[in-house]
Amino acid sequence: MALAEYSDDMKNLFDITGKVVVMTGATGVLGTAISKYLAREGVRMVLLGRNVAKGNAIVSEIEKAGGEAMFLATDVLNREVLEDNLQTVLQTYGSVDVLLNAAGGNMPGATIAPDKTFFDLSTEAIEQVMQLNLVGTILPTQVFLKPMAEKGQGVVVNFSSMSAFRPLTRVAGYGVAKAGVSNFTAYMATEVARKFSPAIRVNAIAPGFFLTEQNRTLLTNADGSFTDRGRDIIRQTPMGRMGEPEELCGTIHYLISEASCFVTGTVAVVDGGFNVFSI
Repeated sequence: MALAEYSDDMKNLFDITGKVVVMTGATGVLGTAISKYLAREGVRMVLLGRNVAKGNAIVSEIEKAGGEAMFLATDVLNREVLEDNLQTVLQTYGSVDVLLNAAGGNMPGATIAPDKTFFDLSTEAIEQVMQLNLVGTILPTQVFLKPMAEKGQGVVVNFSSMSAFRPLTRVAGYGVAKAGVSNFTAYMATEVARKFSPAIRVNAIAPGFFLTEQNRTLLTNADGSFTDRGRDIIRQTPMGRMGEPEELCGTIHYLISEASCFVTGTVAVVDGGFNVFSI
């Protein structure tokens, strides 16, 4: 279709005003930045997380800036809690337009330190990491996808990782879990389009390296300088630096807006070129 044939409606492809956006893991460093940005863009932001004090503080900041938001304490591995969250959202806003599955994390027992080997991995820790990252994406999707399926429209954006594309040293369990998230994203794109509506899209975003509470001690020293691992990451990032949380917002905006209405089943990479680096 030629550009001249587009209707005037196409001028507002990036308009997300009024959308009800539910985000798990919303109180983390990345979730906080994304929540504040989307609220500034006019969405009705529903933050889900475990840290009540932090969640309420973020909502307060959003409201002071003129945005609309609410925080609900949740457990992404507890269906009953998630169902209660959904009912609260529906009672307040009447619908769910977007689900951002940002909850996740890692734990020491699921990693392999430089002085350890594969035989030192804790299978219990691996199971917990798989539960949090993969099941913690699947279960919220089962719950919050329901109103989208009923109205035949909506967007799900999962959070994958660089470790889903290639195995990174040390993060054994996390990499397996995030690879599962990417696979689940591709599977669900077909599942919802064929069985519910082609107007329901499922994509993922794969952040490169951003300093968060989870990786800060691994990538930086007490004085703020980079560790050997941190320097190695920057060496393999063509842009030569870590990402800033706000640099994820544009891609998230695109994925939840009508600008990406023919995009589903993909993983959008935001990594400063890390994933394409080669010697």
